[in-house]
Amino acid sequence: MSPRAAGGDKPGRRADRFADYGPPRRVAGGLRARSTRGAIGTSWWSRRFLEVLESFALGTRLTRGRSYARAGQVLRLEVTPGEVTAAVQGSRSRPYEVRITLAPFPATLWSRVEEELAAQAFFSARLLAGDLPAELEELFVAAGAPLFPAGLAELGQWCSCPDAAVPCKHLAATFYLLAEAFDADPFALLHWRGRGRAELLDRLRVRRGGAAAVAERSDSDEASSASVTGAASSVPVPDEASSVPVTGAARSVAGLPAASLADAVDRFWSAPVPLPDRPPTLAAGTELLLRQLGAPAPAIGGPGLVERLRRAYRRLGEQGSG
Repeated sequence: MSPRAAGGDKPGRRADRFADYGPPRRVAGGLRARSTRGAIGTSWWSRRFLEVLESFALGTRLTRGRSYARAGQVLRLEVTPGEVTAAVQGSRSRPYEVRITLAPFPATLWSRVEEELAAQAFFSARLLAGDLPAELEELFVAAGAPLFPAGLAELGQWCSCPDAAVPCKHLAATFYLLAEAFDADPFALLHWRGRGRAELLDRLRVRRGGAAAVAERSDSDEASSASVTGAASSVPVPDEASSVPVTGAARSVAGLPAASLADAVDRFWSAPVPLPDRPPTLAAGTELLLRQLGAPAPAIGGPGLVERLRRAYRRLGEQGSG
């Protein structure tokens, strides 16, 4: 397998080297891109991944592999920490071997990220539900662990084909299928960076459980101190003979002073704690309705109308967010 530079072409290659090669061999059972036309990738993380690649001036090079990805020429795709491997069928009888590397985060950096994630219930809840919120990228960047490569030099690209371009169409097809793999399993992106789904969620559960246990012990100590000193409380602390512990909301308001009825009415609709300064997000994209309805009849435009509406919706969405 011949190594490829991070970008550019190999010197000394001539076009007639490919004179003996024809169209790619058709294969059965390959990994076929779900998108049959237009953009590939539906989630914010897969679109962001392709946007980052295009920002490295790989846009025209990437398009070379789109037809390969949609024709099912990728026979195998595997994501492991720091490495993506694939087998892509070209014009030769033997498939080409492809490898894309991106350095995984070290254990100390992952520990810092997990601490930040566990400290915020919003992220823990979304991750445990199998979702990657858009705000996650900012958290990783703030922790010093950006999810996506900052430069082309961070990506290692190898293919066993004789093409001098980097990425070649086999690498490009792998990038597209990798983006769709991120759509199918958002944790594949985190797995590439060094943490699989099961390990990450287990660590978050442990950290969240430890934080809850510390809070519970702290509340218990405060309640015991209040009962010894005779501090006033609107909710009585049960004595040692009681078998029903103070739990839930009662434990949360046990240390609050009694409030008058007028004050309680005025503050009835107020939040007990400051709400996070985070605007509401909508998980569904602008093309959700088009995907649900499918293509209209040929008499009113057929698939061509869907593609025109898709572009119009995207422009409206960009203007609305600008």
